[in-house]
Amino acid sequence: MQDIGTITEGRNPRTLSLDELSVDDLLAVMNAEDHRVADAVQRALPQIGRAVELIVSALRGGGRLIYLGAGTSGRLGVLDAAECPPTFSTDPGQVIGLLAGGNGAMFQAVEGAEDSVELGVADLTRVGLTAADVVVGIAASGRTPYVIGGLDHARGVGAATVSIACNPDAQVSAHADVAIEVDNGPEVLTGSTRLKAGTSQKLILNMLSTAAMVRLGKTYGNLMVDVAPTNLKLLDRAVRIVREATGCDTDEARRALDASGNHAKTAIVMVLCAVDADQARRRLAAANGFVRGALGQR
Repeated sequence: MQDIGTITEGRNPRTLSLDELSVDDLLAVMNAEDHRVADAVQRALPQIGRAVELIVSALRGGGRLIYLGAGTSGRLGVLDAAECPPTFSTDPGQVIGLLAGGNGAMFQAVEGAEDSVELGVADLTRVGLTAADVVVGIAASGRTPYVIGGLDHARGVGAATVSIACNPDAQVSAHADVAIEVDNGPEVLTGSTRLKAGTSQKLILNMLSTAAMVRLGKTYGNLMVDVAPTNLKLLDRAVRIVREATGCDTDEARRALDASGNHAKTAIVMVLCAVDADQARRRLAAANGFVRGALGQR
Protein backbone atom coordinates (compact mmCIF):
# COMPACT_ATOMS: atom_id res chain seq x y z
CA MET A 1 0.00 0.00 0.00
CA GLN A 2 1.47 3.32 -1.06
CA ASP A 3 1.16 6.35 1.17
CA ILE A 4 1.81 10.06 0.62
CA GLY A 5 4.14 9.23 -2.29
CA THR A 6 1.24 8.32 -4.57
CA ILE A 7 0.96 10.30 -7.78
CA THR A 8 -2.42 11.75 -6.83
CA GLU A 9 -0.83 13.22 -3.67
CA GLY A 10 2.44 14.34 -5.25
CA ARG A 11 3.46 17.94 -5.99
CA ASN A 12 3.41 18.96 -9.62
CA PRO A 13 6.78 20.53 -10.58
CA ARG A 14 5.05 22.56 -13.31
CA THR A 15 2.76 24.35 -10.85
CA LEU A 16 5.00 25.09 -7.87
CA SER A 17 4.41 28.84 -8.33
CA LEU A 18 0.67 28.54 -8.84
CA ASP A 19 -0.17 31.40 -6.49
CA GLU A 20 2.14 33.78 -8.33
CA LEU A 21 0.64 33.29 -11.78
CA SER A 22 -1.64 35.72 -13.56
CA VAL A 23 -5.14 34.47 -14.32
CA ASP A 24 -4.21 33.92 -17.97
CA ASP A 25 -1.11 31.93 -17.06
CA LEU A 26 -2.98 29.98 -14.39
CA LEU A 27 -5.65 28.94 -16.87
CA ALA A 28 -3.04 28.09 -19.48
CA VAL A 29 -1.19 25.74 -17.16
CA MET A 30 -4.43 24.07 -16.06
CA ASN A 31 -5.39 23.57 -19.69
CA ALA A 32 -1.95 22.13 -20.49
CA GLU A 33 -2.27 19.67 -17.61
CA ASP A 34 -5.76 18.66 -18.73
CA HIS A 35 -4.35 17.77 -22.14
CA ARG A 36 -2.36 15.01 -20.44
CA VAL A 37 -5.53 13.29 -19.25
CA ALA A 38 -6.80 11.95 -22.58
CA ASP A 39 -3.42 10.40 -23.35
CA ALA A 40 -3.38 8.74 -19.93
CA VAL A 41 -6.84 7.28 -20.53
CA GLN A 42 -5.75 6.08 -23.98
CA ARG A 43 -3.05 3.94 -22.38
CA ALA A 44 -5.73 2.17 -20.35
CA LEU A 45 -8.02 1.34 -23.30
CA PRO A 46 -7.30 -2.42 -23.24
CA GLN A 47 -8.42 -2.66 -19.61
CA ILE A 48 -11.42 -0.40 -20.28
CA GLY A 49 -12.40 -2.71 -23.14
CA ARG A 50 -12.32 -5.75 -20.86
CA ALA A 51 -14.48 -3.91 -18.37
CA VAL A 52 -17.02 -3.10 -21.10
CA GLU A 53 -17.28 -6.79 -21.95
CA LEU A 54 -18.00 -7.63 -18.30
CA ILE A 55 -20.69 -4.96 -18.16
CA VAL A 56 -22.32 -6.10 -21.41
CA SER A 57 -22.36 -9.68 -20.19
CA ALA A 58 -23.94 -8.68 -16.88
CA LEU A 59 -26.62 -6.46 -18.41
CA ARG A 60 -27.42 -8.96 -21.14
CA GLY A 61 -27.91 -11.61 -18.47
CA GLY A 62 -30.35 -9.49 -16.48
CA GLY A 63 -27.81 -8.14 -14.02
CA ARG A 64 -27.01 -4.56 -13.08
CA LEU A 65 -24.13 -2.15 -13.39
CA ILE A 66 -23.34 -0.78 -9.93
CA TYR A 67 -20.88 2.07 -9.43
CA LEU A 68 -19.31 2.35 -5.99
CA GLY A 69 -17.22 5.29 -4.78
CA ALA A 70 -16.62 8.07 -2.29
CA GLY A 71 -16.29 11.82 -2.71
CA THR A 72 -15.78 13.07 -6.25
CA SER A 73 -15.27 9.51 -7.51
CA GLY A 74 -18.60 8.38 -6.11
CA ARG A 75 -20.42 11.49 -7.33
CA LEU A 76 -19.20 10.84 -10.86
CA GLY A 77 -20.58 7.30 -10.66
CA VAL A 78 -23.95 8.62 -9.48
CA LEU A 79 -23.95 11.13 -12.35
CA ASP A 80 -23.24 8.49 -14.97
CA ALA A 81 -25.94 6.21 -13.57
CA ALA A 82 -28.48 9.05 -13.53
CA GLU A 83 -27.87 9.82 -17.21
CA CYS A 84 -28.57 6.28 -18.45
CA PRO A 85 -32.41 6.24 -18.19
CA PRO A 86 -33.00 9.40 -20.29
CA THR A 87 -30.25 8.57 -22.79
CA PHE A 88 -30.86 4.85 -23.25
CA SER A 89 -34.30 4.21 -21.72
CA THR A 90 -32.76 1.88 -19.16
CA ASP A 91 -34.73 0.97 -16.08
CA PRO A 92 -33.64 3.24 -13.20
CA GLY A 93 -32.56 0.14 -11.30
CA GLN A 94 -30.36 -1.23 -14.08
CA VAL A 95 -27.47 1.20 -13.59
CA ILE A 96 -26.95 2.31 -9.98
CA GLY A 97 -24.54 4.73 -8.32
CA LEU A 98 -23.66 4.13 -4.66
CA LEU A 99 -21.93 6.95 -2.80
CA ALA A 100 -20.22 6.62 0.58
CA GLY A 101 -22.38 8.51 3.05
CA GLY A 102 -25.60 8.11 1.05
CA ASN A 103 -27.54 10.52 -1.12
CA GLY A 104 -26.79 13.47 1.14
CA ALA A 105 -23.08 13.09 0.38
CA MET A 106 -23.83 14.15 -3.19
CA PHE A 107 -24.13 17.73 -1.97
CA GLN A 108 -22.17 17.83 1.27
CA ALA A 109 -19.15 15.79 2.34
CA VAL A 110 -19.85 13.07 4.91
CA GLU A 111 -16.62 12.82 6.85
CA GLY A 112 -15.32 9.34 7.56
CA ALA A 113 -17.76 7.47 5.32
CA GLU A 114 -15.05 6.54 2.82
CA ASP A 115 -12.93 5.00 5.58
CA SER A 116 -15.51 2.31 6.38
CA VAL A 117 -15.06 -1.11 4.79
CA GLU A 118 -18.32 -2.18 6.40
CA LEU A 119 -20.28 0.66 4.83
CA GLY A 120 -19.33 -0.48 1.33
CA VAL A 121 -20.57 -3.96 2.15
CA ALA A 122 -23.76 -2.61 3.72
CA ASP A 123 -24.61 -0.43 0.72
CA LEU A 124 -24.23 -3.34 -1.70
CA THR A 125 -26.24 -5.59 0.58
CA ARG A 126 -28.98 -2.97 0.74
CA VAL A 127 -29.42 -2.98 -3.05
CA GLY A 128 -29.52 -6.78 -3.11
CA LEU A 129 -26.24 -7.48 -4.90
CA THR A 130 -26.20 -10.83 -6.72
CA ALA A 131 -23.75 -12.83 -8.81
CA ALA A 132 -25.47 -11.52 -11.95
CA ASP A 133 -24.29 -7.94 -11.29
CA VAL A 134 -21.04 -6.11 -12.06
CA VAL A 135 -19.57 -3.67 -9.54
CA VAL A 136 -17.27 -0.86 -10.65
CA GLY A 137 -15.28 0.54 -7.74
CA ILE A 138 -14.01 4.09 -8.35
CA ALA A 139 -11.18 5.42 -6.19
CA ALA A 140 -8.78 8.11 -7.39
CA SER A 141 -6.18 7.21 -4.76
CA GLY A 142 -6.76 3.51 -5.30
CA ARG A 143 -6.90 2.80 -1.58
CA THR A 144 -10.38 3.86 -0.39
CA PRO A 145 -11.59 1.32 2.24
CA TYR A 146 -15.27 1.83 1.30
CA VAL A 147 -14.51 0.76 -2.28
CA ILE A 148 -12.14 -2.07 -1.38
CA GLY A 149 -14.62 -3.51 1.11
CA GLY A 150 -17.39 -3.34 -1.47
CA LEU A 151 -15.32 -5.02 -4.16
CA ASP A 152 -14.29 -7.83 -1.80
CA HIS A 153 -17.92 -8.38 -0.89
CA ALA A 154 -18.92 -8.39 -4.55
CA ARG A 155 -16.31 -11.00 -5.40
CA GLY A 156 -17.50 -13.04 -2.45
CA VAL A 157 -21.02 -13.28 -3.88
CA GLY A 158 -19.71 -14.03 -7.38
CA ALA A 159 -20.35 -10.66 -9.03
CA ALA A 160 -17.92 -9.37 -11.66
CA THR A 161 -15.71 -6.53 -10.43
CA VAL A 162 -13.85 -3.59 -12.00
CA SER A 163 -11.65 -1.01 -10.30
CA ILE A 164 -10.74 2.48 -11.51
CA ALA A 165 -7.76 4.20 -9.90
CA CYS A 166 -5.46 7.09 -10.78
CA ASN A 167 -2.28 5.61 -9.34
CA PRO A 168 -0.16 2.79 -10.79
CA ASP A 169 0.00 -0.40 -8.72
CA ALA A 170 -3.01 0.81 -6.78
CA GLN A 171 -4.11 -1.23 -3.79
CA VAL A 172 -7.65 -1.51 -5.12
CA SER A 173 -6.42 -3.20 -8.31
CA ALA A 174 -5.78 -6.44 -6.42
CA HIS A 175 -9.44 -6.56 -5.43
CA ALA A 176 -11.01 -6.54 -8.92
CA ASP A 177 -11.30 -8.86 -11.91
CA VAL A 178 -10.34 -5.97 -14.22
CA ALA A 179 -8.12 -3.16 -12.93
CA ILE A 180 -8.11 0.17 -14.77
CA GLU A 181 -5.20 2.37 -13.71
CA VAL A 182 -4.70 5.84 -15.18
CA ASP A 183 -1.56 7.87 -14.52
CA ASN A 184 -2.49 11.52 -15.09
CA GLY A 185 0.54 12.83 -13.25
CA PRO A 186 0.22 14.97 -10.11
CA GLU A 187 -2.61 17.47 -9.83
CA VAL A 188 -2.30 21.18 -10.58
CA LEU A 189 -3.37 21.77 -6.97
CA THR A 190 -1.65 19.13 -4.87
CA GLY A 191 -4.00 16.34 -3.87
CA SER A 192 -7.12 17.91 -5.44
CA THR A 193 -8.34 14.82 -7.28
CA ARG A 194 -11.50 16.57 -8.44
CA LEU A 195 -9.22 17.96 -11.17
CA LYS A 196 -7.30 15.65 -13.51
CA ALA A 197 -8.22 12.47 -11.67
CA GLY A 198 -11.89 13.43 -11.77
CA THR A 199 -11.68 14.29 -15.47
CA SER A 200 -10.09 10.95 -16.31
CA GLN A 201 -12.69 9.08 -14.27
CA LYS A 202 -15.49 10.91 -16.09
CA LEU A 203 -13.96 9.95 -19.44
CA ILE A 204 -13.73 6.31 -18.40
CA LEU A 205 -17.29 6.18 -17.08
CA ASN A 206 -18.49 7.76 -20.34
CA MET A 207 -16.75 4.93 -22.19
CA LEU A 208 -18.03 2.14 -19.95
CA SER A 209 -21.71 3.05 -20.09
CA THR A 210 -21.83 4.31 -23.67
CA ALA A 211 -19.85 1.43 -25.18
CA ALA A 212 -21.91 -1.10 -23.23
CA MET A 213 -25.18 0.43 -24.41
CA VAL A 214 -23.97 0.48 -28.03
CA ARG A 215 -23.14 -3.22 -27.74
CA LEU A 216 -26.63 -3.84 -26.38
CA GLY A 217 -28.35 -2.27 -29.39
CA LYS A 218 -29.20 1.08 -27.84
CA THR A 219 -27.94 3.01 -30.89
CA TYR A 220 -28.32 3.01 -34.67
CA GLY A 221 -25.16 4.38 -36.15
CA ASN A 222 -24.37 7.25 -33.82
CA LEU A 223 -28.03 8.03 -33.08
CA MET A 224 -29.45 7.47 -29.58
CA VAL A 225 -32.51 5.63 -30.82
CA ASP A 226 -33.55 4.48 -27.33
CA VAL A 227 -33.76 8.03 -25.98
CA ALA A 228 -36.62 8.54 -23.52
CA PRO A 229 -38.47 11.68 -24.74
CA THR A 230 -39.62 12.83 -21.33
CA ASN A 231 -39.62 16.55 -22.09
CA LEU A 232 -40.07 18.86 -25.08
CA LYS A 233 -36.34 19.04 -25.82
CA LEU A 234 -36.01 15.26 -25.90
CA LEU A 235 -39.19 14.87 -27.94
CA ASP A 236 -37.76 17.28 -30.53
CA ARG A 237 -34.55 15.26 -30.46
CA ALA A 238 -36.53 12.06 -31.10
CA VAL A 239 -38.11 13.69 -34.16
CA ARG A 240 -34.67 14.67 -35.45
CA ILE A 241 -33.36 11.17 -34.81
CA VAL A 242 -36.16 9.58 -36.85
CA ARG A 243 -35.59 12.08 -39.65
CA GLU A 244 -31.82 11.51 -39.67
CA ALA A 245 -32.21 7.73 -39.65
CA THR A 246 -34.86 7.50 -42.34
CA GLY A 247 -34.71 10.62 -44.48
CA CYS A 248 -38.41 11.28 -43.89
CA ASP A 249 -39.87 14.71 -43.22
CA THR A 250 -40.92 16.10 -39.86
CA ASP A 251 -44.61 15.30 -40.27
CA GLU A 252 -43.95 11.64 -41.09
CA ALA A 253 -41.49 11.38 -38.20
CA ARG A 254 -44.06 12.79 -35.78
CA ARG A 255 -46.78 10.42 -37.06
CA ALA A 256 -44.51 7.41 -36.64
CA LEU A 257 -43.48 8.54 -33.16
CA ASP A 258 -47.12 9.05 -32.14
CA ALA A 259 -47.99 5.55 -33.34
CA SER A 260 -44.95 4.02 -31.64
CA GLY A 261 -45.55 5.58 -28.24
CA ASN A 262 -42.72 8.06 -28.84
CA HIS A 263 -40.15 5.28 -29.22
CA ALA A 264 -37.66 6.43 -31.85
CA LYS A 265 -36.28 2.95 -32.48
CA THR A 266 -39.73 1.56 -33.30
CA ALA A 267 -40.61 4.60 -35.41
CA ILE A 268 -37.45 4.17 -37.50
CA VAL A 269 -38.27 0.55 -38.30
CA MET A 270 -41.85 1.56 -39.13
CA VAL A 271 -40.73 4.13 -41.65
CA LEU A 272 -37.90 2.19 -43.26
CA CYS A 273 -39.78 -1.10 -43.48
CA ALA A 274 -43.22 0.41 -44.19
CA VAL A 275 -44.82 -1.56 -41.35
CA ASP A 276 -47.06 -0.65 -38.43
CA ALA A 277 -45.90 -0.28 -34.84
CA ASP A 278 -46.74 -3.84 -33.80
CA GLN A 279 -44.83 -5.29 -36.74
CA ALA A 280 -41.89 -3.01 -36.01
CA ARG A 281 -41.83 -4.13 -32.37
CA ARG A 282 -41.87 -7.79 -33.44
CA ARG A 283 -38.96 -7.17 -35.80
CA LEU A 284 -36.99 -5.47 -33.05
CA ALA A 285 -37.73 -8.24 -30.57
CA ALA A 286 -36.53 -10.85 -33.04
CA ALA A 287 -33.34 -8.82 -33.55
CA ASN A 288 -32.70 -8.46 -29.79
CA GLY A 289 -33.43 -4.74 -30.05
CA PHE A 290 -30.92 -3.94 -32.79
CA VAL A 291 -32.31 -1.66 -35.49
CA ARG A 292 -29.97 -2.98 -38.18
CA GLY A 293 -31.07 -6.51 -37.48
CA ALA A 294 -34.73 -5.53 -37.59
CA LEU A 295 -34.25 -3.79 -40.93
CA GLY A 296 -32.66 -6.91 -42.45
CA GLN A 297 -35.64 -9.16 -41.74
CA ARG A 298 -38.04 -10.21 -44.44
